[in-house]
Amino acid sequence: MKTIGITGGIASGKSLVSQALLEKGYPVIDADVGARIVVEKGQPALQEICNAFGMQILLPNGELDRKRLGTLIFSDKRKRLQLNQIVHPYIREWMQSELERYRGQGEALVFLDIPLLFENNLEAMVDAVIVVDTRPSVQLERLMARNHLTREEAIKRIESGLSLAQKKARADFVIDNNSTRENTLSQLQKICFNSL
Repeated sequence: MKTIGITGGIASGKSLVSQALLEKGYPVIDADVGARIVVEKGQPALQEICNAFGMQILLPNGELDRKRLGTLIFSDKRKRLQLNQIVHPYIREWMQSELERYRGQGEALVFLDIPLLFENNLEAMVDAVIVVDTRPSVQLERLMARNHLTREEAIKRIESGLSLAQKKARADFVIDNNSTRENTLSQLQKICFNSL
């Protein structure tokens, strides 16, 4: 079974690429989905987060207050690292179990959408890496619009990971997501049919 990582910066267009792959019938393991599953009510990761950051990190219904947690960790690098140390092992375990499930189903090609693939040294999980690239100005505008963030909040989130230039330098394939959706998907098609 061949595994291909999809990564890029926040709001660079990874979701567009992953969605297109799903629509074509390819299996996609999305680390962001795993990140939500492992912190659901009753999960050990949520208890560890409460132990580290206090019960005020929960909503009245006992679920994680993602907005409050996001504000906290993107304004304090130490707290962001602390959170990552808690949740990333659980996310990796979830991704591995999904890979095993697809392997058991006899899948030949599986994509893994992992925003922090390089930051978390997860290259060993994949055979090749596609980086979805966009201009910094486009990335900033998209993030502000998508997450209803101020310019300063959006910049903090973008700067919390490696730059797109650093990621592109380590990629096997780069998709330029600066123009139309059709152009982006055409590049993906070429990679899927000509290179993998």
